[in-house]
Amino acid sequence: MDYFQLMKASCEDVNLTLDETKFNGFVTYMKLLQDWNEKINLTSIIEDEQIIKKHFIDCIKIFKLKEITNSLVPSGDKAKRKRIIDIGTGAGFPGIPMKIMVPELNIVLLDSLNKRINFLNEVINTLNLQDISAIHGRAEDFARDNFYRNNFDFAVSRAVANLAVLSELSLPYVKVGGYFIAMKGPSVEEEIINSKNALDRLGGKIEEIIKVDIEDTDLKHNIVVIKKFKATSNLYPRKAGLINKNPL
Repeated sequence: MDYFQLMKASCEDVNLTLDETKFNGFVTYMKLLQDWNEKINLTSIIEDEQIIKKHFIDCIKIFKLKEITNSLVPSGDKAKRKRIIDIGTGAGFPGIPMKIMVPELNIVLLDSLNKRINFLNEVINTLNLQDISAIHGRAEDFARDNFYRNNFDFAVSRAVANLAVLSELSLPYVKVGGYFIAMKGPSVEEEIINSKNALDRLGGKIEEIIKVDIEDTDLKHNIVVIKKFKATSNLYPRKAGLINKNPL
């Protein structure tokens, strides 16, 4: 299979261009993922074709939300670059594929396991990625830090938690007028119904649900776009145990 052509078509679907340099970055990332996965559990998806389709292409589809790339600053003014935090990034999804495709983005990768942070730092250093950092900690703790709270244009997450829980962990990071983007599987209707109370309390509202097809597969995913319309109360996020045991 010609992986370059497959990824190129996927990128064109979201109005992005894949060149050889970016593709080679993805190949290097894949090899690091496979090597490290023999030492620590990063992913159950280990074959080249599956990594490309189920991880890389799936993450690239986040750019179906045009607001991420609209108004990027071509002058290189770093102070005006859009800031993104990837909550529960794991092996770097979707943050690192986003950075490879759109280097102008300023990205923070947040994960609670230090071994994964070590892996992410190796990827960042090997690919010589700029304006991206990996931080070790829990989302509910960093959300209390004024350096991070209300300081991002976008929070993104591909973590496997329900939407109410993810919203409580993510929306405190987002500026009013910014977005929380949850990458979800094929069935989101029940999660959306069950998250209504949480979103009302947290200051978010579902603006759009974008249907996603992954090229050369039967996979159908959803991108849930939540806009933050008011500041999140300082009551949130609660402690980890409460968030998971008693979702809003």
